Amino acid sequence: MNSIETIILGIVEGLTEFLPISSTGHLIIASSFMHIEKDEFTKLFEIAVQLGAIISVVVLYWKKFFDFSRVQFYFKLMIGVVPAVILGLLFSKKIDQLLESPLTVAITMFVGGVILLFVDDFFKNQKIDSESEISNKNSFIIGVWQCLAMIPGTSRSAASIIGAMQQKLTRRVAAEFSFFLAVPTMLAATGYKLFKAFKENPEILKNHSNIHALLLGNIVAFVVAIIAIKFFIGFLQKHGFKLFGYYRIIASLVLFFLIWKGIIQ
Repeated sequence: MNSIETIILGIVEGLTEFLPISSTGHLIIASSFMHIEKDEFTKLFEIAVQLGAIISVVVLYWKKFFDFSRVQFYFKLMIGVVPAVILGLLFSKKIDQLLESPLTVAITMFVGGVILLFVDDFFKNQKIDSESEISNKNSFIIGVWQCLAMIPGTSRSAASIIGAMQQKLTRRVAAEFSFFLAVPTMLAATGYKLFKAFKENPEILKNHSNIHALLLGNIVAFVVAIIAIKFFIGFLQKHGFKLFGYYRIIASLVLFFLIWKGIIQ
C-alpha cells in the first residue's frame, strides 16, 4: 500500500469503527476500489489499524479510564470482554475464514441494516441512564451480544449497542458503554493478531514500509475516530438508528454488486 491508500483506509476505519455500520465491510469496499492486493500484510493492517481508534476512546473518556478509584468500572469491562475472549480463542480460525468471505459481510451488513430500521421501536422505556447503574449481569449479557460481531459485517458497535438497549440502557449510555467495552475487546483481538503475525512471519513487521503504513494508518484512524464518536453520540440522541439502517442496506447492495461483477472475489 502507498501512503494515499493508507490514509484512505485510516479514514474509513476511523469513521466506521464506532458507528453501527461495519468497519470490516467498508474496508473491503475501499480496498477493492483501490485495487489493493489481499496479502498477509493487508489482512494484518485491517486489524492493527483499530489501535488508533481504540486510543481515541481512551483520550475522549480519559477521566473514566484513569480514575483508579472506580474499580467497579474496570471490573464491568473485564466481565463484558470475557465472552469475546473465550469465543475468539475457540473459533479464531473460523473467524479468519469468514473474514475472507465478502459475501458473508454483504449478507450480514444487509440483515443488520434491516434490524437497525426497527431498533428504536423495539426498545422503549429505557431505565438505565448512567454507567454506574449498569450491573455486572448487564455487562456480561452485553458482552455476549458483542460476540455476534465475530460474524464479519455485523458491526461490533451495532451488536453491543443493541445488546445494551436490550438491557434497558438509554441510547446515549448504550453507545458510551459500547465504546468503553471496545477498548479491552479490541486491544485483546489486535494484540493477539499482531503476536500471531509476528510469530508466523517475523519479517512482516521488520519491513520499514509496513511499519510506516501501520503508524500512518493508526494516526489517521485516531483523529477521525474522535470526530466520529462526538458526532455519533449527538446524532443518536436526536435521531436514533434508522438512518444508519438505510445506509447499511445501501452499502451492502454496493458490496453485492462488486461481488456480482467479479470486482471482489
